[in-house]
Amino acid sequence: MEPLAPMRLYTLSKRHFVLVFVVFFICFGLTIFVGIRGPKVIQTSAANFSLNNSKKLKPIQILSNPLSTYNQQLWLTCVVELDQSKETSIKTSFPMTVKVDGVAQDGTTMYIHNKVHNRTRTLTCAGKCAEIIVAHLGYLNYTQYTVIVGFEHLKLPIKGMNFTWKTYNPAFSRLEIWFRFFFVVLTFIVTCLFAHSLRKFSMRDWGIEQKWMSVLLPLLLLYNDPFFPLSFLVNSWLPGMLDDLFQSMFLCALLLFWLCVYHGIRVQGERKCLTFYLPKFFIVGLLWLASVTLGIWQTRIGG
Repeated sequence: MEPLAPMRLYTLSKRHFVLVFVVFFICFGLTIFVGIRGPKVIQTSAANFSLNNSKKLKPIQILSNPLSTYNQQLWLTCVVELDQSKETSIKTSFPMTVKVDGVAQDGTTMYIHNKVHNRTRTLTCAGKCAEIIVAHLGYLNYTQYTVIVGFEHLKLPIKGMNFTWKTYNPAFSRLEIWFRFFFVVLTFIVTCLFAHSLRKFSMRDWGIEQKWMSVLLPLLLLYNDPFFPLSFLVNSWLPGMLDDLFQSMFLCALLLFWLCVYHGIRVQGERKCLTFYLPKFFIVGLLWLASVTLGIWQTRIGG
């Protein structure tokens, strides 16, 4: 028995199909154009510091540039220059000490964790040494940061060190806010139109695609994250955690939808919850749990 609720997809003419694909490729082309001509995502700047020339490396103190919430995150990376032949290949692990202090607007120094962190880093050199991530802050509470780095345990002849600050470009952050706002509004309009078109039909008469769309569209609205501007207004890791949670929910729900649809092509009979849906929920649920845990951990801890 065919579902009573009609599907617009089955009644589209060739002209409508062509129009849908034209609109899709126009939107896709606009996103590519904005990605090419738009502002860079990451901006870099050299860190100012003084390297002690003594045989024993003393902790290096580095002060960041003035920051704002539009910088979103902060990375400090380092490229080590060794005083040896370029043909020599080295791969060694060493403990590195890192201490991060926040500088408030009035110039006072605030201790973030009030302790020195020990980080194990791997130095790989093959002619030129690979870049090392010294510190990463997932959200910014202060206008400036002071990072004290210790390389005392690196037992290699060091010729120089090049530290680099990396943050999100404020121009890209503003563009991201407007993009997300546009797609939040667009998704909300589409969701309302979809609900309005099915208001006359009982849910029992909906097709499997219509039932899934009633779930995916609200999740798509959350995927575009209507709470994203809060990350620029609130000094907290909570908005970033919500963004990770919403993205994981939508992507895992989309994966579950395709698994059910493609498996449903083979299973033409009754789809029992225990044998048809439960294994898929279990597999996708593990992926969702892993992605949420990793995303929240990366946002909260920062690295």
